[in-house]
Amino acid sequence: MSSENLPQSPESTAGAAQSPASSGRSSERPRKPRVAVVFGGRSSEHGISVVTAGAVMSALDRTKYDVLPIGITRDGRWALTADDPVRMAITDRRVPDVDQLAEPAGGAVTLSVDPGNRDVVVGEPGAVPTVLGEVDVVFPVLHGPYGEDGTLQGLLELSGVPYVGAGVLASAIGQDKEYMKRVFTSFGLPVGPYEVVRPREWESDRPAARKRVMEFAAEHGWPLFVKPARGGSSMGITKVEDAAGLDEAIEEARRHDPKFLVESLLRGREIECGVLEFEDGPRASVPAEIPPVTSHDFYDFEAKYIDSAAGLVPAPLTEEQTAEVRRLAVDAFEAASCEGLVRADFFLAEDGTFVINEINTMPGFTPISMYPRMWQESGVSYPELVDRLIQAALNRSTGLR
Repeated sequence: MSSENLPQSPESTAGAAQSPASSGRSSERPRKPRVAVVFGGRSSEHGISVVTAGAVMSALDRTKYDVLPIGITRDGRWALTADDPVRMAITDRRVPDVDQLAEPAGGAVTLSVDPGNRDVVVGEPGAVPTVLGEVDVVFPVLHGPYGEDGTLQGLLELSGVPYVGAGVLASAIGQDKEYMKRVFTSFGLPVGPYEVVRPREWESDRPAARKRVMEFAAEHGWPLFVKPARGGSSMGITKVEDAAGLDEAIEEARRHDPKFLVESLLRGREIECGVLEFEDGPRASVPAEIPPVTSHDFYDFEAKYIDSAAGLVPAPLTEEQTAEVRRLAVDAFEAASCEGLVRADFFLAEDGTFVINEINTMPGFTPISMYPRMWQESGVSYPELVDRLIQAALNRSTGLR
């Protein structure tokens, strides 16, 4: 995808949206829109969310936006944090934590569910709550359950606060791999073989559930992958070579999610493609390829974030293959009713066909993440990408749309 096909800068839209606080007050000097970057959260992807937030905050144009960093601790408490992206990076192979960044006497942060009141309030037991003022847009960079799955998006809809990215339904679909695959199948998108085991099935009749998994393995062969149904960042996923390792893999997946999937090994190349919503609709970036990672069994968490396995951008594909994967990425975006952005992950099978593995409605925005790298190669820089997402959110209403 050549850069001339993409807007080189979102400057044309930069002043289009007025914040609620400034609209209708022509005698006052309009203030900068306030962006609340919300990160951390209760999922196992807490640390990567903090890293993503640090990268986003570094890219935000402080001459255009006021930034309010809000971290959610692992136990679910909302807290004001230091505006210090340097402390939000991976250091010595360790991911950061919201508790390390929270203001010592910051109190608990709350957001009103009254659509007419967008104030952020900080309160401590026995003290008068402090009103920090209005938030104009939320940039939710949470990954996994309790943030990327529609739960936070539902709160923001109730609050009437615009936000970056997918809405409630698309976020839920994008988080639950079972229903994601069901939606894709209903729209005619190609998915690979899989088997789902729900919590009640495993807990009420484990032998029967395990028998189904073994029948799946007998039909599709070993190795196979066992993964949490509602997880990300490759956490909790195990490549299982034979029946001897199955039970341990299931327990590892269930440690992250009581519902799990079993998928067959798809032999082929791993291809990713970014989708970004422009004024005229969603467009796909140049695709990337994740080459085989020789030091890991597959492209797992450590390969992605700790050992920084490099992808190839753009992917070495033919023109026809590039056009096809870009088309499928946009189709997946539309099928799941997404908004804002998506990273779509595919396998290019040995027979030359593409199979969609999954979408991420809030993909990683770390400095080494594939989504911003693909758009950089497509002519949209990291700061432009962040700005475009915020402007799109400011121009989009909450509620039914």
